[in-house]
Amino acid sequence: MGLFLFKRLITLLATLVGASVVVFLVLEILPGDAAQMLMGPDASPEAMQALAVKLGLNLPPIERYWQWISGLLVGDMGISNAYNSPVLDLVLERLAVTVPLAVIAMLLTTAMALSAGIYAASRHNRLGDTGLMGLTQIGIAVPNFWFAILLILLFSVHLQWFSAGGFPGWSEGAGPALKSLLLPALSLAVVQAAILARITRSAVLEVLREDFVRTARAKGLSQRATLWGHVLRNAMIPVVTVMGLQFANLLAGTIVVENVFYLPGLGRLIFQSISNRDLIVVRNCVLLLAMMVIAVNFVVDVLYAVIDPRVKASDI
Repeated sequence: MGLFLFKRLITLLATLVGASVVVFLVLEILPGDAAQMLMGPDASPEAMQALAVKLGLNLPPIERYWQWISGLLVGDMGISNAYNSPVLDLVLERLAVTVPLAVIAMLLTTAMALSAGIYAASRHNRLGDTGLMGLTQIGIAVPNFWFAILLILLFSVHLQWFSAGGFPGWSEGAGPALKSLLLPALSLAVVQAAILARITRSAVLEVLREDFVRTARAKGLSQRATLWGHVLRNAMIPVVTVMGLQFANLLAGTIVVENVFYLPGLGRLIFQSISNRDLIVVRNCVLLLAMMVIAVNFVVDVLYAVIDPRVKASDI
């Protein structure tokens, strides 16, 4: 297990370095002048030159890259040009919305998808299976922002159970904060659950054909006990793979739903920073999202070894 984790950690670090280089280079080749964007088209050349020196834009790219990475290693993300505040404070403030939103959405996704997938597989080619798979097909086709608007119309405008948008902040209490995240999380979870339910159904059906399942039933185990106690664990490798990808997608792809519900999350911060050409914020946020995606994939690799010891033994 130690060698397995060591190899995965080396891969994680190498991927992080590669991601940082790509993020830096992509933002370097963007057209436009950051100093001019910040000061406006009427700024004098002397003023823009002074701002460029202050921002370090006059330094060679390699030196600027090293300054950025060395700052990250000590927790210094720099100062936002548009907000005139530490980038780390901005990021932490927005992560307090985006991460709980993604976690709640993933929990809803997992609960709905596993239940629906196992139910459909246990009733293969029957009405329950056909009906659920038809619903999942609709769920995949529906854009989450459109579903978000429907939720607002139903639960905020018509029933008035939830606020139509905004985030009260964690200082107002966990209850109001979580309540404001429930509709956005549900709108994100529906599409993800539809995809995961189909994957779960296919994986469970494949395991149901194995000999050990027939042996478990022959020994007197009920269908429910066999499904949840034996079949699900052996079907979890493809399911966990998709769950990891989905959680990474939820972390990095909440920008549309955050705008629909007017949530001050990381996605909206990136969108606003791109509009303001606040490259230091964009660079750090994009790398942070890449780091979270890479970390999620690392956790998935470790879960492989926990769920199926053959993965650790073969070290694939």
